[in-house]
Amino acid sequence: MPAAIRLTRLLLLLVTACLMPVGSAWAQRGGGQSQLPPARDVTVTGIPGVVADGARWAIAWQGTDNADGIVGMPDGSLLFAQEQPNRVSRLAPDDRVSVYLEDTHGTGALSLDASGRLLAVQRTCTDPGGQPDQCTEPTAVAVLQPERRSLATAFNGRNLGRVNDLVAARNGSIYFTSGGAFHLDTRGIVTSLGENIRSNGIMLSPDERVLYVTNGNTVLAFDVGADGATTNRRDFATLVEGSTGDGLAVDAEGRLYVTSQPGVQVFSATGASLGLIPTPRNAITVAFAGADKRVLYIVGSGAALGPGGGEFVTPPGVRNNAKTIYRLPMLAAGYAGRAK
Repeated sequence: MPAAIRLTRLLLLLVTACLMPVGSAWAQRGGGQSQLPPARDVTVTGIPGVVADGARWAIAWQGTDNADGIVGMPDGSLLFAQEQPNRVSRLAPDDRVSVYLEDTHGTGALSLDASGRLLAVQRTCTDPGGQPDQCTEPTAVAVLQPERRSLATAFNGRNLGRVNDLVAARNGSIYFTSGGAFHLDTRGIVTSLGENIRSNGIMLSPDERVLYVTNGNTVLAFDVGADGATTNRRDFATLVEGSTGDGLAVDAEGRLYVTSQPGVQVFSATGASLGLIPTPRNAITVAFAGADKRVLYIVGSGAALGPGGGEFVTPPGVRNNAKTIYRLPMLAAGYAGRAK
């Protein structure tokens, strides 16, 4: 694309962001920072069997209208949720982007179950940058494909709240987070995993006998029974000082990957810290995709869309929802027995 056209498009983006009404996809007041930290230069130090020394992150996509809740697909592509534009987009292995689904009711995270259904947490109109106090549509754990239907909208008679993440087990159980952590069984019954959990990410071990849940600067682990019920809550890992966990992924060897402000923190199946993969931006979600699932993708907060790599910024008081998706070649492979 000629440089003049790129510059024109950037100027249109900036003008549009300034003129968009409150609560729109791009210009939303409150609920986040109006200016995000710029990208940083990072050097990847090798972790044996995980990532090679000097491996480099590459930009796969960047935009002003959010990306979250990524999941790798069987064809090697990556799906990412875009809550405010109300769609799910597809990132092909060659970085081409297309709209995959629309009118997704504020979907913010994705998973696939054993039958190939695309599952989602639907945040509907609860975006803090909009008018959540006027939101009457309940949030939900839902199916997006092949049909669309809600699986759960309440717990103990109360709305689920702003649902964050989910993972589907082979036995039909679904685990999700919404402030706390919850189990949705095959009968449609929601149960809590316990009190005093400040959760974002949630993930199953490859054998699905252990469930991991972020809890501030720690990761919790639960044993999972044949019926999907959880027991034996315990601290599994502690993140590097000053960081909190967000998204989770596992590889074929059972290692756990935790996104955080400095990057992706890697732990063995026993909870031993294996090292940090620093990321160019604060990482919020992570997944394996690509051929043989040997590419690690993360979403980072912020985007550089201007000439010469200038950061996208919004007017004072208007939330900057820009995101960048990065990819990194790995020595480790993602777990092939489950999409997430």
